[in-house]
Amino acid sequence: MRDRGRLGPLEWATAGRPFPGEEACGDRAVVIDSGAGTGLLAVIDGLGHGPAAAVAADLAAETIADNRGEPLAALMLLCHQSLTETRGAAITLAAYADGAVQWAGVGNVTATLVASTANGSRSVSSAPLSSGVVGYLYPQTLQQMTLPMHTGDLLVLVSDGIVGDYLDQVDLAKPAEVIAAEILRRCAKPTDDAMVLTARHRGAVV
Repeated sequence: MRDRGRLGPLEWATAGRPFPGEEACGDRAVVIDSGAGTGLLAVIDGLGHGPAAAVAADLAAETIADNRGEPLAALMLLCHQSLTETRGAAITLAAYADGAVQWAGVGNVTATLVASTANGSRSVSSAPLSSGVVGYLYPQTLQQMTLPMHTGDLLVLVSDGIVGDYLDQVDLAKPAEVIAAEILRRCAKPTDDAMVLTARHRGAVV
């Protein structure tokens, strides 16, 4: 389960796989190009694994695609309303526009922004995650954050099928496709579906 593409200045890629021995995967990555160098990225983790988890993830992905122009809070609520007859999902959304990423999540899909600093160290920021399950238990307040994203920065979204210190060995100079594949290979649980979505800021589109 791999894909890649370009979203304005962002070079993105996905790598995922179902629970070993199963065909249906309950984890989904969504990338939507809204034009003019803007867009939406998301990782959806249907609760558990197998066909029922895949149904929830597919419905959430369809809802996001059908309502792509909505603000993050409204989009997450629409997903919640769509998933009430499913087992639910964890979802993290990240909207990119004008050199910044706005993100929000419900559940345990982790999103991080990794940047190199002037002294050669790395700065890591994490998306705020609200407790709950989309489709079952919606948070009273959806936490959101907006951060600048500069050339060379890396955005990583992973389902909870990715464990450990998956950013420790990440080389920011590598293509997004290679980074996603390496994280999946090194850190995927043997007992769950797994999904990685990476996006590198490559600078102005020429």
